[in-house]
Amino acid sequence: MNKLDYDRALYYTHRSEWDNLLILMVRTTDHFLSKKIEHFLHAYNFERDYSVIETKLYNLLRYIDHANETADQLPEDIPMYSLP
Repeated sequence: MNKLDYDRALYYTHRSEWDNLLILMVRTTDHFLSKKIEHFLHAYNFERDYSVIETKLYNLLRYIDHANETADQLPEDIPMYSLP
């Protein structure tokens, strides 16, 4: 799990940076995160009912929260950066 992806998804969602969120959707290795982003962006662009958009947004945010909690509990195999 790459915790940085979840932080980016939260940041882009908060700042309404949909282009960057779309790029993250394509580049992330977490397929669940990718699907949650895809469902939200699709609803945001094409859905007329605001409650559906709100539901998709809350689903995305709940998944990000869950993934961040899970990532804190797991030991990290690969460091995010290394000093030479």
